[in-house]
Amino acid sequence: MAGAIQVMKSRQVVFRADASLEMGAGHIMRCLTLANALRAQGYECHFVCREHPGNLIEFIRTQGHCVHSLAYVPGNSNGYVEGEGAVLAHAAWLGASQLQDAAACQPILADIKPQWLVTDHYALDSRWEQALASHYDRLMVIDDLADRSHHCDLLLDQTFGRDAADYEPRVPPTCKILCGAHYALLRPEFAELRSYSLERRQSPSLKRILVSMGGVDRDNATGLILDVLDRQPLPDDCEIVVVSGPSAPWLNTVREQAAQLSHPTTVQAGVSDMARLMAESDLAIGAAGATSWERCCLGLPTIMVVLAENQRIVAQGLEAATAAKVISSPELIDDVLPALLRPILDSKTILVAMSQAAAQVTDGQGTQAVIRYLE
Repeated sequence: MAGAIQVMKSRQVVFRADASLEMGAGHIMRCLTLANALRAQGYECHFVCREHPGNLIEFIRTQGHCVHSLAYVPGNSNGYVEGEGAVLAHAAWLGASQLQDAAACQPILADIKPQWLVTDHYALDSRWEQALASHYDRLMVIDDLADRSHHCDLLLDQTFGRDAADYEPRVPPTCKILCGAHYALLRPEFAELRSYSLERRQSPSLKRILVSMGGVDRDNATGLILDVLDRQPLPDDCEIVVVSGPSAPWLNTVREQAAQLSHPTTVQAGVSDMARLMAESDLAIGAAGATSWERCCLGLPTIMVVLAENQRIVAQGLEAATAAKVISSPELIDDVLPALLRPILDSKTILVAMSQAAAQVTDGQGTQAVIRYLE
């Protein structure tokens, strides 16, 4: 009986990740995808999250996972403490110094004793990881910047075209590095709808445009896009669907704007059927974040807007592969989006070519591939 209890206790995974108005929701969402898949394999998953403005703590709990929250102290966000060494580029996203954060996480990890600790946070590096090394068996890091050192057993960067050589000097020689969009952490419904989505794109039309600028869209790029779409000669039977996070600061403004557009426009917040929405859309205008791989899996032609510097490498890689067209900053939406839409409206063959290129990027099986390494 004691042995059975020990086995059950060892199948614990702890995720350290955050969401906020500044960093968005992508880190939490991809961790949730992995956590939900691990739960189906018999693991118990916990999240450790700081209470930043715009956090997703309650949403994680609705997914059935335990969340251990860390207090947010306004003004305690520059990540600097005397004697702790260099400050990372995204240190302010942590809401504390690394060693302060590690001290807050220590009793949580000591109680759970996880088999795996998974971090997905640009403000954490080997200093935090080594400070807690005695409180977990193994460490997995999810990253896409390759700008800092890690003391980990497994590293995942799901960026299309990323080379493991970018990380080799930054991790121990024993670390297994998984690079590329074929490891993208996608929910199972994307793989399930892939065949349906690709088949309907063989005879393209432009009846639904999906606008999705991430869960926060704090600068209201969505509003700029809707302004442009309202001025375009879209097909008469074309509808626009906007997807937003439920706590997005511009949500009500976007809803008011949508009601005034010349084409039927609906605004959905906190959707649970994103895969179906993507599969049944003909063109996406979306942020160059984690949803890029969801769109590729379904072969959804996309015009991408770079909303943050860390999205630039994703956008450049997909543009080079002709899987997406790119607007390099929100300030350029008004000038560049009409020029990108014009040839699509003139010739649907462009949608076919973009779809085929996107579908080659990932097949939606990445989550299971990553779990095989965890097991």
